[in-house]
Amino acid sequence: MSLLARSGGLGPLCAAARAVLPCLWRGKYFSSGREPAENQVTPMLRHLIYKIKATGPITVAEYMKEVLTNPAKGYYVYRDMLGEKGDFITSPEISQIFGELLGIWFISEWMATGKNAAFQLVELGPGRGTLTGDILRVFSQLGSVLKNCDISIHLVEVSEKLSEIQALTLTEEKIPLERNAGFPVCMRGVTKSGIPISWYRDLQDVPKGYSFYLAHEFFDVLPVHKFQKTPQGWREVLIDIDPQVSDKLRFVLAPGVTPAEVFIQRDEMRDHVEVCPEAGVIIQELSQRIALTGGAALIADYGHEGTKTDTFRGFYGHKLHDVLTAPGTADLTADVDFSYLRRMAGGQVASLGPIKQQMFLKNMGIDVRLKVLLDKSDEPARQQLLRGYDMLMNPQKMGERFNFFALLPHQRLHGRSHPMDACQSKPSVSPVAGFGELTWR
Repeated sequence: MSLLARSGGLGPLCAAARAVLPCLWRGKYFSSGREPAENQVTPMLRHLIYKIKATGPITVAEYMKEVLTNPAKGYYVYRDMLGEKGDFITSPEISQIFGELLGIWFISEWMATGKNAAFQLVELGPGRGTLTGDILRVFSQLGSVLKNCDISIHLVEVSEKLSEIQALTLTEEKIPLERNAGFPVCMRGVTKSGIPISWYRDLQDVPKGYSFYLAHEFFDVLPVHKFQKTPQGWREVLIDIDPQVSDKLRFVLAPGVTPAEVFIQRDEMRDHVEVCPEAGVIIQELSQRIALTGGAALIADYGHEGTKTDTFRGFYGHKLHDVLTAPGTADLTADVDFSYLRRMAGGQVASLGPIKQQMFLKNMGIDVRLKVLLDKSDEPARQQLLRGYDMLMNPQKMGERFNFFALLPHQRLHGRSHPMDACQSKPSVSPVAGFGELTWR
């Protein structure tokens, strides 16, 4: 714990006391002054109506994919939806302590697995780049620990708008970004601390190698298929045009079996389920990479262990929003089924969690870090730090709504041999930080 306590100089106190906005996350709802787009015929709605008229009712997964990531009209593609003026806010925007502790997690795992001579930090869906920025500040402050390690940053982002914001947040303005539209690496640059950084549209394009993967509020926006149990068996929930109102959408049940039904477990006891095949594909890719080259994946999100039913919801201006109203103007999300992610890993890697955010951050030493910052802060900053801490840790707020889940090589937990490079020291079998108390050797 001493290393964590010694890192009290991380960033200026204005960053330490990152303003807590008067709106919250996707889970508690506050008005931001934006009026809901009720009954608005949006460009996305017109697009979907034409599509349904041409091909028939569409799945919820296809609906989510079109609404969120359509290259021309998608919600995520050309807007900044985070913060007070957006539709939701995430933990890194609330307190820098969150990102700092995740930076400590990656360093802890790098040390526990033998201090490899190089590693990639790969973030999926990095928002404004705030989380990566906080992690990089930890890397800089602990430069003496990482001095012989070659680090590179790799961001997987579909939004052109957010990619630009991330670049402004993370890179040295004096060094122009290289842009390669249509290529696997869409942008390339250097961070303010001198670390190479690259942007990609797809995880498949990220180079394979010893990597730490981070997915914070990423899996909850991937497209889900919804199914309802009926007397005739499982039927997929589809989206169709309301026959009574020509510019309105409605949910309907498929008349027969659809291909996605194969994803439902044979022993499923719920009467309504949501399945995310795209999440399964990504977990399989992460598992294969980690099993082959080492590293770890840390996932933080809303979720459950295969117990919830209907979690598909929309957010507009920090308030719940009808998912079928004014598509393209609101965020869409569904809770992550961690039991499904574990199955999709297929035994290639070990998994830990899910563990509640409150417990994970406590194990990581959030109380120690908070005390260090409070001791260095003036009164306004102290109050902001305490409000941010309460949001992250309070069980009624984010403390029990979010979960942490990790994928690691089997040898990390069981001490089996694994090929090491010439500069790598022998790994040790020690508790995984966050899922147990943080310890330093």
